[in-house]
Amino acid sequence: MSGDRRTIWIFNHYAITPDLPGGTRHFDFGKELVKRGYKVTIFASSFHHNLHKETREYTKSNYVVEDYNGVRFIWIKTFPYSSNDWRRVINMLSYSVGAYEVAGKLDLEKPDIIIGSSVHLFAVFTAYLLSKKYKAPFVMEVRDLWPQTLIDMGMSKVHPFVVLLGILERFLYKRANRIITLLPKAHEYIEKLNIPKDKIVWIPNGVDLERFNFSDDSISAKHDKSSFLITYAGSIGKANNLDILVEVADILKKNYPEIKFRLVGDGPEKERLIRLVKERSLNNVEFKGTVSKDEVAKILYESDALILFLRNYSIYKYGISLNKLFDYLSTGKPIIFSSNAVNNPVEEAKAGITVPPDCPKKLAEAVIMLYEMPEEKRAEMGKNGRNYVEKYYSIPVLVDMLESFIKGLL
Repeated sequence: MSGDRRTIWIFNHYAITPDLPGGTRHFDFGKELVKRGYKVTIFASSFHHNLHKETREYTKSNYVVEDYNGVRFIWIKTFPYSSNDWRRVINMLSYSVGAYEVAGKLDLEKPDIIIGSSVHLFAVFTAYLLSKKYKAPFVMEVRDLWPQTLIDMGMSKVHPFVVLLGILERFLYKRANRIITLLPKAHEYIEKLNIPKDKIVWIPNGVDLERFNFSDDSISAKHDKSSFLITYAGSIGKANNLDILVEVADILKKNYPEIKFRLVGDGPEKERLIRLVKERSLNNVEFKGTVSKDEVAKILYESDALILFLRNYSIYKYGISLNKLFDYLSTGKPIIFSSNAVNNPVEEAKAGITVPPDCPKKLAEAVIMLYEMPEEKRAEMGKNGRNYVEKYYSIPVLVDMLESFIKGLL
């Protein structure tokens, strides 16, 4: 080990800094670990998944090294893509190969621990190979359960890609020194693959509360106070089930024209939803493009309420750990949540109203209930949510868990 300043390498294809849109789990953890004396290096792709474009400029090399608030990012140049087809698979593989090559090429401090984080398993495999090379403990972080998530989204169990991921999943679980899961019940899924429970630790997503320390005076672009603005912020894809929001807007447009819905973000379903809104002549739905992690906090804060939908996927029996939901709770705004997940932070915090998924009528009733609720009651819900994340899901609290885990492993 490198003295008291332990060195951690994190391989996360989709890691970002707060000036970009998306989840900042590893940057937030890294910034807090640096404060505590660790040296943190994150290997990430500079091709942004939602923006579908490069965020860094390259000259002769296929990597860029940056320091961001004390956290070292090594950006890997990867194959471009614009949809979930074979090009995205090549993008994944180009990250994994590139990250392995660059890690060996640069004169970096020898890692004391290497963490490989899935969204995809090829990144985790790279972390495993480098852990063997540098004789460092290998930690597998499970953000989504692959290939089960693909199966839930409609891909066949016998599809060659699903079969390959299943083989790779078992291989990595068995070789990891420890496994971090983001989902509270994921250990039940992993244990079915003959992995001992004491090898698994739950460290969920959380939030950097410093981004959400606003006052009314600090928000310059307040919306029209004659309307009641409900915001969704995040990816706009099939899993986000935003057709339901259009249905709700259609139900409410005649009798509650003052209730407005705003969708902030981008994704493969966005253009179709825009067309659907136009076809139904809905003037109570507006769209806003993708914004940075820092900017989304202000957009959420200036809303009257926030809304989030999840499809009725079987994978949610293992729980959820959504960045956007912890962002929502941090704003002090009431939340309308549609989910069948085994855990429900909104309900646990008493921070809003929960309805079953795929029920536009019940969701519309929940919107009306929240709208007609006394403002003091809505404020109480919002305060409950903020207190809840401060106690259980703030970055210092989660890094306490991670640091204890690291010390135990080393």
